[in-house]
Amino acid sequence: MKAVGLLEYLPIENENSLIDIELPRPTPKGKDLLVKIYAISVNPVDVKVRAPKDKKEEAYKILGWDASGVVVEVGEECTLFQPGDEVFYAGSIIRPGTYSEYHLVNERIVGAKPKNLTHAQSAAIPLTAITAWEGLFERLAIDINNKEKNKQKNILIIGGAGGVGSIAIQLAKWAGLNVITTASRKETREWVESFGADYVINHHESFKEQLSQIEIDEVDYIFCLNNTDQHWNSMAEVIKPQGKICSIVENEKPLELGLLKSKSATFVWEFMFTKSMYQTEDMINQHLLLNQVSELLDQKVLKTTLNKTLSPIHAANIRKAHAMIETGSTIGKIVLETF
Repeated sequence: MKAVGLLEYLPIENENSLIDIELPRPTPKGKDLLVKIYAISVNPVDVKVRAPKDKKEEAYKILGWDASGVVVEVGEECTLFQPGDEVFYAGSIIRPGTYSEYHLVNERIVGAKPKNLTHAQSAAIPLTAITAWEGLFERLAIDINNKEKNKQKNILIIGGAGGVGSIAIQLAKWAGLNVITTASRKETREWVESFGADYVINHHESFKEQLSQIEIDEVDYIFCLNNTDQHWNSMAEVIKPQGKICSIVENEKPLELGLLKSKSATFVWEFMFTKSMYQTEDMINQHLLLNQVSELLDQKVLKTTLNKTLSPIHAANIRKAHAMIETGSTIGKIVLETF
């Protein structure tokens, strides 16, 4: 089968950073599905894992996690899907990735592909939707069954124009929250507004001052999707007493948790690979939430965050997508389709 892999961790400008290869087609066992991949999307985590480092692989490493495709074989323990089912998912970071024509994935982290979306539109969704859903409804504990109460609450989403932000804005609005998000350019402001943001502030300026201008002193929730270190003091300043902060971006310097003490505020991390990495008891929740996201997409409550499509799926185009993400200025999701 066709695949794109690496042996060395090189700058993306180097043609050997990602190369076209041929691998044996795998066979599913246990709870694994074998999926024929029709579309993938590239995420910042792909770029972080591939980033230059002094390390060499003995066998080709396959990156990539988001995918949309069709089940062609199932393991003997599978009960959720059968051959012919269209699916979408974000895979596991400790297993070979989706830069391959066929891919093995545990069915407990797979959802039914939205019926009304193309494979490309669907591939843009899983990793960011899982991250946003878990961040909002599990880590921040926002109650999706109490939308009337949520109308009285504010959430600040830092970095709203990226892949996770684009879906997080929509899910927060669906939950009834008043959504404030950050964006600094005309095109990113227009993008987040198109997904339902109520207010847009600039993450390069004081959060406190900008919130005061819209008559909001503090926020109930903060979802940080960009540079935890840079925004830590500002987040601590504007979070409400007993409020909650969730971040998906690892810190490079120690975080001063003492800033949250007098407010009894909560800080929590979200890493969407935790459940598949540690085989947690609630791993199947990712299957369930992807099915719900799929229904919301079909009902047009949510819309795809796809912003750019490249074709076909091969090393040169994946390198191009990585280079675009490395600029730090991408909006929405980059998808590749067709091997």
